[in-house]
Amino acid sequence: MARPGLFISFEGIDGAGKSSHLEALAQALRAQGREVVCTREPGGTPLAEKLRALLLAAPMDALTEALLAFAARRDHLVQVIGPALARDAVVLCDRFTDATFAYQGAGRGVDFEMLSQLELMVQTDIAQMPGLMLEPDLTLWFDLPPETAAQRLAGVRLPDRFESQPVEFFRRVAQGYAARAAAAPQRFVRLDAAQERAQVWQQICAALSERGWLPAPAAGSPATGPAHMPANAA
Repeated sequence: MARPGLFISFEGIDGAGKSSHLEALAQALRAQGREVVCTREPGGTPLAEKLRALLLAAPMDALTEALLAFAARRDHLVQVIGPALARDAVVLCDRFTDATFAYQGAGRGVDFEMLSQLELMVQTDIAQMPGLMLEPDLTLWFDLPPETAAQRLAGVRLPDRFESQPVEFFRRVAQGYAARAAAAPQRFVRLDAAQERAQVWQQICAALSERGWLPAPAAGSPATGPAHMPANAA
């Protein structure tokens, strides 16, 4: 079944450049006359933001993390993502379910089959789109070596409970993203996030142009991203 709207998720570890490129893409799509909703996970609603604060700071086991992430996701889908797509908006989301499989699944060791069951339960039968399991139309995976991400983030901010994990944890997270990409190649686009900002932006524009969602001329040259966009943003 087709549904209205366009749902694009941005995935990858902190330091990969997701947030700055999300805003750049929002500007490019708005220039095409589209309504764009920028949001994030965990978060996006008052309830989900409270759960995000717990996830990033409070000690808990891996299954509790996963359950909180999916609880926040359900509220996010019901309150924000579902209604936005129903009115034919573009939703740009900084992380979605693939992050749970990568962080809590591959990173923490939560069973993938259990996560798949939660995914089906939480993402199905949103009021605006009954009978569908709602997932992104496109996932932009900012693939970056954990060592490079750590260098970019060094001294920028105090690390949260996840950012303070050892490099080996993030290697497992990367493997989790790779597994999700292999399982859904039609949805995933891997971006080489170790490249310069302009080159990453060019990859994003190409991915959307190939799908007819952003005409290449409107995207501008790779060097015309917003002037405020930092080269090594998270």
